[in-house]
Amino acid sequence: MIRASQHLPAGQWNGPPADSVTLEQGQRDRRRIALTSDGGLRFLLDLPERVLLRHGDGLRLEDGRTLEVRALPEPLLEVRARDTPHLLRLAWHLGNRHLESQIEPDRILIRRDRVIADMLERLGAEVGKVVEPFNPEGGAYDSAGHGHGHSHEHDHSHAHSDGHGHDQ
Repeated sequence: MIRASQHLPAGQWNGPPADSVTLEQGQRDRRRIALTSDGGLRFLLDLPERVLLRHGDGLRLEDGRTLEVRALPEPLLEVRARDTPHLLRLAWHLGNRHLESQIEPDRILIRRDRVIADMLERLGAEVGKVVEPFNPEGGAYDSAGHGHGHSHEHDHSHAHSDGHGHDQ
């Protein structure tokens, strides 16, 4: 089986891809896995470390060909705010709950969750359903910097709605 052992960030590779591989967000956070391209090529993703593959990234095959990564659209919530300070407060509340979030200048995308949608609406957000590729921010405590939880030690519940004072 041919190997893909080099990750090429979007915009840092040229030319037409030999093929593409379309994956949902959970499938794009990998180091090593057997995959099949959209054109039927079976290959082994074998990277030196875990990477969150993003839409438009490339994977260099050992024979020199490049596969383009495509993000499969997923059901998400689009969160919009009155202004930038409001959007920052909403982002803080999502981060306080350790939710994967794609933060953009005028909106935040998160996985669909009715409880979180209700909370955001109570905080004055406009919340709508969308189906788009999901590229959440990487996690500060993740050694690869690409999300999925956190490894810092702390003793508190995540079920509350106020700050949890890591600095106290």
